[in-house]
Amino acid sequence: MTGAPASAAGGSGAKPVRGGKLGTAAVNQASLWNIANILTMVRLLLVPGFVLLLFHNGGYDPAWRSFAWAAFAVAMITDLFDGHLARTYNLVTDFGKIADPIADKAIMGAALVSLSVLGDLPWWITGVIIARELGITLMRFWVIRHAVIPASRGGKLKTLAQGTAVGMYVLALTGPLATLRFWMMMVAVVLTVVTGLDYVRQAVVLRRKGLAAERAAAVERAAQATEALRSAAGGTAEGTVGAGSTAGAVAGVTDVRGGVTEVRGTSEARDAAEAER
Repeated sequence: MTGAPASAAGGSGAKPVRGGKLGTAAVNQASLWNIANILTMVRLLLVPGFVLLLFHNGGYDPAWRSFAWAAFAVAMITDLFDGHLARTYNLVTDFGKIADPIADKAIMGAALVSLSVLGDLPWWITGVIIARELGITLMRFWVIRHAVIPASRGGKLKTLAQGTAVGMYVLALTGPLATLRFWMMMVAVVLTVVTGLDYVRQAVVLRRKGLAAERAAAVERAAQATEALRSAAGGTAEGTVGAGSTAGAVAGVTDVRGGVTEVRGTSEARDAAEAER
């Protein structure tokens, strides 16, 4: 439950990062039906199975709670393997991108709510953890246009602490082990809150940076558009001036020619008048 989709974004069928029979087989079927997505679907199917096992025979039968713990453990383990396989062998798909985080939160949420219904876990702990997970998911969508909040080491440690603590609560533990699971859950709650606040800080910073980058890009585009308009206007003005100069030159030549013709005409008329006298 780090919040980062493990089986993410559109299979391309590219070569795997590492070789091996599993890698080759997985790459050949980089679609909905690949090993990473199958593990994600198994985890989704384990959610109702886990709840049924936990509540079977009143919810307090140690044997059935052991079976429920086994289902919970398998679900948590598949969460580790499907992401690893998807990243290593390029088995990422749109289905995995959506289903993986849903499966993560579904199994943990089901366990927390079920334990609170049975009276084993205080409701405030369930509320804090679920509120944090839903809030971080919504926050990721809030900043996804600007950047993606990466999964941190603290988030992974939080997931491990939550899984260990919830697993201990699923088992019918007594004595010192029951006390130990309480403190383990307190550690998980503290990590849940601390990492949640850190995600909030990252989201605010990333959003501010994204908005600042958008504003800078808009200013740059406006400056480029203004420069283009100025260049276009300058070219038109130069063309107008050039046309006026050409016209002036032609008019000047015409005036000179006219002046020469006029002088010649005046000289010929004077010569004719002198000849008559």
